[in-house]
Amino acid sequence: MFSPSQADVRRFLCGVHTKTQAGAPMEAIETLASLWIAEHPEYHADLSSADAAVARNYDETPGQTNPFLHLSMHLSISEQCSIDQPRGIRQAVELLTARLDSLHDAHHAAMDCLGEMLWESQRAGRPPDGQAYIACVQRRATKD
Repeated sequence: MFSPSQADVRRFLCGVHTKTQAGAPMEAIETLASLWIAEHPEYHADLSSADAAVARNYDETPGQTNPFLHLSMHLSISEQCSIDQPRGIRQAVELLTARLDSLHDAHHAAMDCLGEMLWESQRAGRPPDGQAYIACVQRRATKD
């Protein structure tokens, strides 16, 4: 299993941003990351220097989103949907996308569910509950 460090993730995303700006060729995962980076121009300054990104502690800035965590969650949800793991997440995100008329907004709503699932898992000392995650996304997809 691939388990990159925080520095690895930050260097990867900064590298993708650099390649995008240069029009350099990319691997498939880099292309996917570049699409999410393009959706978040507010993060481009954070992505401009890998060394600064690795050195920065986003926990010290309450109320500010960590762009690397945010973009990583977009990539995670994209990957989950591509392989439908946990089973049913693809359909739940598709339903949410249709309801919100935006894949980007659906991902942001799913991120709340993903974060909730991970927090609960850590709090309870149990493995993540994929079915609870899917149920949360489905509730958001059917909410009036």
